[in-house]
Amino acid sequence: MEEAKWYVVHTYSGYENKVKANIEKMVENRGLQDWILEVKVPMEEQIEFKNGRRKSVMRKIFPGYVLVKMIMTDESWYVVRNTRGVTGFVGPGSKPIPLTPEEVRMMGVEEIPIQLDIEVGDNVRVTSGPLENFIGVIEEIYPDKKKVRVLVSMFGRETPIELQYNQIQKI
Repeated sequence: MEEAKWYVVHTYSGYENKVKANIEKMVENRGLQDWILEVKVPMEEQIEFKNGRRKSVMRKIFPGYVLVKMIMTDESWYVVRNTRGVTGFVGPGSKPIPLTPEEVRMMGVEEIPIQLDIEVGDNVRVTSGPLENFIGVIEEIYPDKKKVRVLVSMFGRETPIELQYNQIQKI
């Protein structure tokens, strides 16, 4: 059986939550739980100041889009495509293109564990951020936070910096 992948569905703006609810209802009514596994409207918390007061609000990260984890079949495609409020799948022409694991990770849709084959004392190159291309030595690994502490030589002295797993590459 094929593996479920994340697809991006374009919706009328402001209909994201309705589309999510409608797809979930269709899945339940038609017994498609094995084909359409999850529907998400990615949200993030933002701090707003109104009348001098700090207020936390949830905002859609991608207005006009809903993410659907599904196994693409004619029926699952048809159900999602014909949900009220859906204007289509994102992809060239009529062919939906699934998100890559890297895109899924970057969009924060799903935790895809990063397996790193590194140990304290290994040399690594920084692959992103202000110290990109710097080389350092791993001093400590924090698997629970998916971070490492790397000693980087800057201005003639060793400086410890904390980096995420996806910001380093073993050399």
